[in-house]
Amino acid sequence: MVRQSIRWGIAHIYASYNNTIIHITDISGTETISKASGGMVVKSDRMESSPTAAMIAAKRAAEGAIEKGINGLHVKIRAPGGHNGPNNPGPGAQAAIRALSRVGIRIGIIEDVTTVPHDGCRKKGGKRGRRV
Repeated sequence: MVRQSIRWGIAHIYASYNNTIIHITDISGTETISKASGGMVVKSDRMESSPTAAMIAAKRAAEGAIEKGINGLHVKIRAPGGHNGPNNPGPGAQAAIRALSRVGIRIGIIEDVTTVPHDGCRKKGGKRGRRV
């Protein structure tokens, strides 16, 4: 039995509520191998963040990575974050990971790399906060 060595890459998945971007790089994270987004695969703007668009985009990005010889991916999921954006990823994140594994790529570490403020700018809403 010949054991095939795994060539690792990193899949950076940015999942907001408006779009899902899948960017596959080499293991150092500096060299882009392939990328795709929800907006590249659907016609209407409201569908960009949907799980369906994320699956098609992930499949397209994965095929580009397989062509270049990558067969294993560490996944880094990022939500908008910061001091105003939501800290949980959009609906396309789970679907994108599922699509990557379905194409035949080995999934390694899955981690969340959402930016967290260390108390920088003041939040919007005024002195008494947002009154509902």
